[in-house]
Amino acid sequence: MTDSDSKQPSDKDKFLGPQSRYYGEFTPTNLAFNANLQEFAQRIGYICSLETGGKMTPEEAYQGIKQAWKELKKSRKGLKIDE
Repeated sequence: MTDSDSKQPSDKDKFLGPQSRYYGEFTPTNLAFNANLQEFAQRIGYICSLETGGKMTPEEAYQGIKQAWKELKKSRKGLKIDE
Protein backbone atom coordinates (compact mmCIF):
# COMPACT_ATOMS: atom_id res chain seq x y z
CA MET A 1 0.00 0.00 0.00
CA THR A 2 1.35 3.45 -0.92
CA ASP A 3 0.99 6.72 0.99
CA SER A 4 -1.74 7.82 -1.41
CA ASP A 5 -3.74 4.65 -0.59
CA SER A 6 -3.47 5.20 3.15
CA LYS A 7 -5.85 7.36 5.14
CA GLN A 8 -2.95 8.45 7.36
CA PRO A 9 -1.41 11.84 6.50
CA SER A 10 2.02 11.70 4.89
CA ASP A 11 5.09 13.13 6.62
CA LYS A 12 4.89 16.13 4.29
CA ASP A 13 1.25 16.75 5.25
CA LYS A 14 2.10 16.43 8.93
CA PHE A 15 4.91 18.97 8.49
CA LEU A 16 2.95 21.46 6.38
CA GLY A 17 -0.31 21.23 8.29
CA PRO A 18 0.36 20.26 11.88
CA GLN A 19 -2.78 19.59 13.83
CA SER A 20 -3.07 19.49 17.57
CA ARG A 21 -5.91 18.04 19.55
CA TYR A 22 -8.96 20.17 20.24
CA TYR A 23 -9.12 21.55 23.80
CA GLY A 24 -12.37 23.54 23.65
CA GLU A 25 -15.86 22.44 24.59
CA PHE A 26 -16.46 19.38 22.43
CA THR A 27 -19.40 19.46 20.09
CA PRO A 28 -19.37 18.32 16.46
CA THR A 29 -20.05 21.94 15.45
CA ASN A 30 -17.13 23.33 17.47
CA LEU A 31 -14.81 20.63 16.14
CA ALA A 32 -15.83 21.33 12.54
CA PHE A 33 -15.33 25.07 12.97
CA ASN A 34 -11.96 24.49 14.62
CA ALA A 35 -10.85 22.47 11.58
CA ASN A 36 -12.04 25.27 9.29
CA LEU A 37 -10.23 27.85 11.42
CA GLN A 38 -6.98 25.87 11.25
CA GLU A 39 -7.32 25.60 7.47
CA PHE A 40 -7.93 29.37 7.29
CA ALA A 41 -4.80 30.08 9.35
CA GLN A 42 -2.73 27.78 7.16
CA ARG A 43 -3.99 29.44 3.97
CA ILE A 44 -3.20 32.90 5.36
CA GLY A 45 0.31 31.74 6.21
CA TYR A 46 0.84 30.48 2.65
CA ILE A 47 -0.51 33.68 1.14
CA CYS A 48 1.73 35.84 3.34
CA SER A 49 4.76 33.75 2.47
CA LEU A 50 4.02 33.95 -1.26
CA GLU A 51 3.60 37.71 -1.10
CA THR A 52 6.74 38.17 1.00
CA GLY A 53 8.68 35.99 -1.44
CA GLY A 54 7.53 38.04 -4.43
CA LYS A 55 5.45 35.23 -5.95
CA MET A 56 2.21 37.13 -5.41
CA THR A 57 1.39 40.83 -5.60
CA PRO A 58 0.08 42.64 -2.53
CA GLU A 59 -3.30 42.98 -4.29
CA GLU A 60 -3.45 39.24 -5.04
CA ALA A 61 -2.56 38.53 -1.41
CA TYR A 62 -5.27 40.89 -0.20
CA GLN A 63 -7.86 39.28 -2.48
CA GLY A 64 -6.77 35.79 -1.37
CA ILE A 65 -7.09 36.72 2.30
CA LYS A 66 -10.42 38.42 1.66
CA GLN A 67 -11.74 35.27 -0.07
CA ALA A 68 -10.47 33.00 2.71
CA TRP A 69 -12.17 35.25 5.29
CA LYS A 70 -15.46 35.10 3.38
CA GLU A 71 -15.25 31.30 3.31
CA LEU A 72 -14.57 31.17 7.06
CA LYS A 73 -17.54 33.48 7.75
CA LYS A 74 -19.75 31.33 5.50
CA SER A 75 -18.59 28.24 7.41
CA ARG A 76 -19.43 29.89 10.74
CA LYS A 77 -22.85 30.90 9.50
CA GLY A 78 -23.49 27.45 8.02
CA LEU A 79 -22.60 25.81 11.31
CA LYS A 80 -24.92 28.24 13.11
CA ILE A 81 -22.35 29.31 15.67
CA ASP A 82 -23.42 32.07 18.09
CA GLU A 83 -27.07 32.04 17.08
